[in-house]
Amino acid sequence: MGNPLARILIAIGSSASIGFGIWHFFVPKDWKWYSYIDARATELIIAVQAINTFFSLALVLFGLMNILLVIGNKANKYSIAIVLGATCILWLTRVLMQIIRPQGSMSPALQYSMLSSFIVVFLCFAVPLVLVLVKKDYGR
Repeated sequence: MGNPLARILIAIGSSASIGFGIWHFFVPKDWKWYSYIDARATELIIAVQAINTFFSLALVLFGLMNILLVIGNKANKYSIAIVLGATCILWLTRVLMQIIRPQGSMSPALQYSMLSSFIVVFLCFAVPLVLVLVKKDYGR
């Protein structure tokens, strides 16, 4: 990828995605998620564990894929646009969820800092996606 701004933004967004994904592996235990679920609801507990693991791993893998596409020299415009597009959809969904059903609403500072963070990460992928789509010589 030729544009230095795009590379920097993708590196920042990918680092945030990877960090958020790794952190989220520990959220259920740290925030005592399972104390809110009846211990006899084993299928529900397993489902929550599976969804959280899948979510966390997806964030880490999307972050790594974006970084590898940026630093590698084998990616073409199409592959970069596909991965950036999918990543944008994921982060835009998180932004919209935070607007519609906000987390951290017990503290306006927490609620809006989460929203701001999600918007920044989304933009770290959306801006490079636009640059890839409008520039003819992106990728190889």
